[in-house]
Amino acid sequence: MKNVFFGLGSNLGERKETLQKAKIRIGEVIGTVVSASSIYETEPWGFKSENNFLNMVLSVKTEISPSGLLGRILMIESQMGRVRGDTGYKSRKIDIDILLYNDEIVKEEALVIPHPKMHERRFVLVPLAEIAPEIIHPVFNKSISSLLKSCKDKSKVRKFL
Repeated sequence: MKNVFFGLGSNLGERKETLQKAKIRIGEVIGTVVSASSIYETEPWGFKSENNFLNMVLSVKTEISPSGLLGRILMIESQMGRVRGDTGYKSRKIDIDILLYNDEIVKEEALVIPHPKMHERRFVLVPLAEIAPEIIHPVFNKSISSLLKSCKDKSKVRKFL
């Protein structure tokens, strides 16, 4: 079994319910949800929007390969009303990112793990540090709590639930 961390975010519609539905779907089609962070309210990152995000991180045990995970995540997002295709950051009903896959490094055209920007984003690091502060980032060889302390992102991340 592989230990995978997913970042979930939503800033459109019923944000909390959307995250809960995504968590349930991940448990149904990907693997066992071992732990879930609190839900955090965060400012949009990389673009402007009137709607703040709700974000959380899940730890999941799975036997699915990284590319298989990507296919299932895209399916879940599509079923939940997300339309991908445009480039750049924008508001969205649901966003699911693979943050870490065990301690593996994956570099494929459509998939990079660990998530290449996770160390720059407090909205990822805060909930990840809540449930896995001592996990080591396989590229930077630093713990998640250490990456959070050195993160230059100053955006607000406050516990929502």
